[in-house]
Amino acid sequence: MSTKRPPVKILGNAKPSKSRTGVPEYIRTGTNEDYRTYEVYQRERVHENTEKIRPVQLISPAFVQNPYPILETLRENYPCYRDWLGNSYWITRYNDVTSIFTDEGNFETRSKLWFYRMEGHGRDLRGELPVLTAFERAFDAHVGPVTEAIVADLKAKGAADLALDFAARLPMELLARALDLPVEDFARFVELFWRMQRGYDWEARDEQSGKLAMAELFEMVRPLLKTRRNQPGEDMISAIAGLDLPDGPATAEDVVVTLLEMDHETLHGALANMWFLLLTHPDEMSKVTNDRRLTNFAYLETLRHSTPVLWKKRFARHEVERFGRLLPIGGLIYCAAAGANRDPRQFKNPDQFIVGRKDLCQREPRGHYRADGLPAGVALGLGSPSKHPALPEDRPRSLYAITRDTAVTASNILLNALPDLRLKPGAEPTLRSLRLGEMHTCWNLPVVF
Repeated sequence: MSTKRPPVKILGNAKPSKSRTGVPEYIRTGTNEDYRTYEVYQRERVHENTEKIRPVQLISPAFVQNPYPILETLRENYPCYRDWLGNSYWITRYNDVTSIFTDEGNFETRSKLWFYRMEGHGRDLRGELPVLTAFERAFDAHVGPVTEAIVADLKAKGAADLALDFAARLPMELLARALDLPVEDFARFVELFWRMQRGYDWEARDEQSGKLAMAELFEMVRPLLKTRRNQPGEDMISAIAGLDLPDGPATAEDVVVTLLEMDHETLHGALANMWFLLLTHPDEMSKVTNDRRLTNFAYLETLRHSTPVLWKKRFARHEVERFGRLLPIGGLIYCAAAGANRDPRQFKNPDQFIVGRKDLCQREPRGHYRADGLPAGVALGLGSPSKHPALPEDRPRSLYAITRDTAVTASNILLNALPDLRLKPGAEPTLRSLRLGEMHTCWNLPVVF
């Protein structure tokens, strides 16, 4: 008896409509045979079973603590893994991850506002040149003074938690200064910002808390925006207030949504992870202390070896055939930087932290020279690589370059002021996420000097 299935009609007489993301969706208008479902694509043959891994492992406490062993299993055995529990796909090889991440024709990254189900509550204005310029100018101007103030506080204590007192504090103070917030509002702003950033993913209680935090931020920003519109400065709020937008002047909601969509994890996580790796690898630490030019390479190697943003969610814009599978419209794909950055097809001894490694070449993920200077490690939190020159004349440096320069400058100031920096005796720091999908970093790094 033949087991051949009859052909499936592709969407039959279904009519396209616009989804809330602008991507065409299809509404069933006929019988079941007219509507192609997930199940049609995803029937697995017997020989496609996954005896080396179970989907439940992708949500296990062990995976939250250390995802690298499981991602290695996926990369070497199931490079396009169908996660039935999560209704998604995992991509873990370097060339595969970068092909999905840079393919805007077939895949999209959806906004945090989309995950909040609050589209239309504000505009993301990060890409406007005045806003980019204000961001670059503020970080360049304040990284030195803020780091020196942090170092002074560390010296006064005589010992510190470098993850909390340096890596977590620096990015938030720089952002508050970039917005030119009143000093008395710093602490409240940081609390609200973190609640907003933690609420967009999947935890219902945190989502509600995040929405309330956004509402409070609206009220905090609204009088500042009104004042800066009449008395502009060089800060980001003034830059947003002065924009000539086709659909009306900027609002407080626009400012908050712009902050929501910003990457806050890469600088924080990379600083904490870099110092964790240096302090737990004395030979690599000695390279940096003997030649401060290598701080730049230590930062770049950190993004490859222990990226704080483990993966990014991408969605298929339409039906796409990739990796021997037919990915349906709207299909969720996890692009795992943590798997790609330790791909032995790309890097020699990928699990080793090596400052100045030779195969960390200056090139863009798809093989072209990368103008903004980030080597061949995937840093998904910073978005797609810049297409502009490394030192553009008519626009700010890329976000890659600003983040790198900020981390390197701050780290060199710290090391110059505290040359005997070392782990506190008996300390056993680790890298981990607070919960599934969040930043993977060092949360406690006690040091003495």
